[in-house]
Amino acid sequence: MSTLLIKNAKSIVTMDGERRRIEGGSLYADGQKIIAMGKDIPYEDADTVIDASHKIVYPGLINTHHHLYQTLTRNIPFAQDCTLFDWLITLYEIWRHMRPEDVYISAAVGLGELLKSGCTTAADHFYCFPNGISGELIDEEIRAAGELGIRFFPTRGSMSLGRSKGGLPPDEVCQSEDVILKDTQRVIERYHNKERFAMVRVGVAPCSPFSVTADLLRESANLARSYGVRLHTHLAETIDEEDFCLEKLGARPLDFLEQNGWMGEDVWFAHGIHFNEGEIHRLGAHRCGIAHCPTSNMKISSGVFPIMNMLKAGVKVGLGVDGSASNDGSNMLQEARTAYLLHKLMHGPLSISAEDSLHLATMGSASVLGWEDDIGSLEVGKAADLFMIDTRQLGFAGALFDDTALPIVTGLSQSVDMTVVGGKVVVKEGRLVGLDEEKIALQAQAAAFRMMSEASFRTKIDYSQRRIAK
Repeated sequence: MSTLLIKNAKSIVTMDGERRRIEGGSLYADGQKIIAMGKDIPYEDADTVIDASHKIVYPGLINTHHHLYQTLTRNIPFAQDCTLFDWLITLYEIWRHMRPEDVYISAAVGLGELLKSGCTTAADHFYCFPNGISGELIDEEIRAAGELGIRFFPTRGSMSLGRSKGGLPPDEVCQSEDVILKDTQRVIERYHNKERFAMVRVGVAPCSPFSVTADLLRESANLARSYGVRLHTHLAETIDEEDFCLEKLGARPLDFLEQNGWMGEDVWFAHGIHFNEGEIHRLGAHRCGIAHCPTSNMKISSGVFPIMNMLKAGVKVGLGVDGSASNDGSNMLQEARTAYLLHKLMHGPLSISAEDSLHLATMGSASVLGWEDDIGSLEVGKAADLFMIDTRQLGFAGALFDDTALPIVTGLSQSVDMTVVGGKVVVKEGRLVGLDEEKIALQAQAAAFRMMSEASFRTKIDYSQRRIAK
């Protein structure tokens, strides 16, 4: 195994239980594992030695919810100013033309962006499987993650309730439940690694109450628990979803999920905006997790996540960028900043600090993914997952008074200087080590143009008329 020595850092922000900060600290890792950390450690050499003078070291950020394939459908003009259901109906028409190579390219772009923003672990929710295309699309994302060197938590999503059965998505992007369950089992058996410092863990993730059946929810929960893997889905994102569940299913979204086995510390939901007070307490009592996606929620006008009530009730809360088509970027530092500013606005100046927001993106997210023993903080015995920023950047001038708050409150025009995953440098001087950025960007845009040209947009006229009418 290779060794890594980071020495003489301006500071190491640990985000451990005491949120310690080590001024002038050094860190030594053997393989993926941190062996020593402090101001004076008994190591002077390693296979890789990094002089971190003028740099601050932070634990790697953890993204708890994404749709990587959506990096090919961002900044679509007629999907910018609409509610979630209209947004989905528009984009389904593009996503149905997705090919395996598109999935690889989109994952490379999205994961690359995440690494460049200090993210070292990413969960993804892949649920769109167009008819006539290989069912092994999630494999392309895992391949991209392996080449980039990011720690990856793909969740095998699914949609089985097409429009012909009363659901929202077109039948062309849905699968039968037998196909879904068989391929989910294949993905778990082939890729899930439950060992410490695993680079890939797998979850089971039917898409949402308006795109899957109750049978699929129950069978997915049973399958996941038989293998000891986690469960994930969208829930309580919009009022439209709540209305759909009440009208079509006769229950509120959380009640419907709980009736079908979706409650427990192995479950995390994306968004979780429209829970009532009693539901929030139930979530906390069962130690469920929530992936909070503030940028996406603001853009789609879904509402504001009740973070203070969630944390008070004991709900595990982490951060997610959500799909690039509802965020238009994959920047975890920006997501942490957005959460910080949004909740100060909503809950007052003393409600959340920049340090709290960094904690959400590190230990909070690690807890949501059930991975807190390995990642989320810099401590002896944990993984050497970290990022560094160079304090000599112009955007940090006049701001070097609080190292913990620094990347949340200022300097966001700058790239992370270096990102390390499992002791290996994957971003150096702000550039990806394992990917030709310009080449993949050109390939991604070509794929996006092709998908757009193959799509049909009957809904474009409808949206235009609707806005004029208003």
